Amino acid sequence: WAAGLADPERSAEFLRREMRAPVRFDGESQRGLKKEKDVRISNIMAAKGVADAIRTSLGPRGMDKMIQKSDGEVLITNDGATILTQMNVAHPTAKMLVELSKSQDIEAGDGTTSVCVIAGSLLDACHQLLVKGLHPTSIAEAFVLAANTCDSILQSCAQPITLSERDRLVDAVRTCLSSKVISQNSETLAPLAVDAVLSVIDTTFATTVDLEAIKIVKQVGGTVDDTELVDGIVFAQGAKKAAGGPTRVENAKVGLIQFCLSAPKTDMENNVVVSDYAAMDRLLREERKHVLGLCKKIKKCGITVLLIQKSILRDAYNDLSLHFLAKSPCHRVLLRETSFTQNSTIGWALWLLLILSATIYRIFLKLSTFFLLPM
Repeated sequence: WAAGLADPERSAEFLRREMRAPVRFDGESQRGLKKEKDVRISNIMAAKGVADAIRTSLGPRGMDKMIQKSDGEVLITNDGATILTQMNVAHPTAKMLVELSKSQDIEAGDGTTSVCVIAGSLLDACHQLLVKGLHPTSIAEAFVLAANTCDSILQSCAQPITLSERDRLVDAVRTCLSSKVISQNSETLAPLAVDAVLSVIDTTFATTVDLEAIKIVKQVGGTVDDTELVDGIVFAQGAKKAAGGPTRVENAKVGLIQFCLSAPKTDMENNVVVSDYAAMDRLLREERKHVLGLCKKIKKCGITVLLIQKSILRDAYNDLSLHFLAKSPCHRVLLRETSFTQNSTIGWALWLLLILSATIYRIFLKLSTFFLLPM
């Protein structure tokens, strides 16, 4: 070997012979390489399985999927994100495709099926390249170059659009709805969707929209063509108008409270035992006094529409509170129960502060006469 290095011709012959010699691995190396290959193939097959499952729902002629949830509810849809969300996938690579579809739905709102199908096709092409002997690093570097090239091509082909061009926005939404179940109603729903988004953002500098600011209220009966856009808040159930309460209030003064207009209750482990009629009368008088005090404070504030958060421990209001609120003709109050999740939306839309108790509300009103509080 040393003599071969000293003579240049013999050294070159030695290197050629060494390069032609077969490479030998021990048993551990062979098992390691086989395991790596098996893991890659397993990941690719899992991703292809997910992509093939939703491939048939792609496009205007795609088929709808009927999914039965764990609670027995049946869901019919061809939206990729919805289908993948309802699927119980256990493989890590399959879960990555599910997250990919969710990200596409959040960022663009459309193309949830296309991204999974394209990802599955690209991984299929990777499998063919791996079979031919290409190194995974080389394939990954090629994908980065291809992504940059695709980005530049799409930027050159794209047509800029602004939020002030309503007609073009409606056309884009109508195209998105062409592959959905409600494609035949796209002429009605597309303008409503565009107007709803434009009403909750500032078109001068907005780049994204908070979809939580747009609520969809479903009602039984009617058709899709009866759908309308309401610039305000719509509750699924009507308001309480018993005891002579109003059905319509104009120029309303709205109050959003978290305390209940009913008598307080004890804890679940405690009981109140009434032994005689005098104690029962005293208990009823205290209940009446408590409810009357709350109603008087609300009337002094001039509230005409009262929104009360529901409680699982006690009633939000009772017949006694409805009687006191409707007793004065000039202070008729329209009552409506709300949930904890609705309070943030109601407060944001109506510029309201959630009041925890009647005492805090009175203090806030006194302070607001001297200071202008920012909402």
